[in-house]
Amino acid sequence: MTDGFKLPKDLILGDSIVTITGRSDMTVENYRGILLYEDSQIRLSLKHGQIQISGTALNIEYYTNDDMKISGRIDKLEYSF
Repeated sequence: MTDGFKLPKDLILGDSIVTITGRSDMTVENYRGILLYEDSQIRLSLKHGQIQISGTALNIEYYTNDDMKISGRIDKLEYSF
């Protein structure tokens, strides 16, 4: 269906989009909620699973109902269902 209408899959399916810039900035679109927020770990609930960000001095710069920006030293990303 997404191919027929030429619409982005994230819009139709509600999939999350994770954009990482270097090792210090990250944006997450279409997340569901914040499960854990510490300076060394952030865990987010997504429509299809969870994502855990590990690092040093992690900080949520901003968040809205649609997206968020995380900064700090990002060492590791883990995605799970």
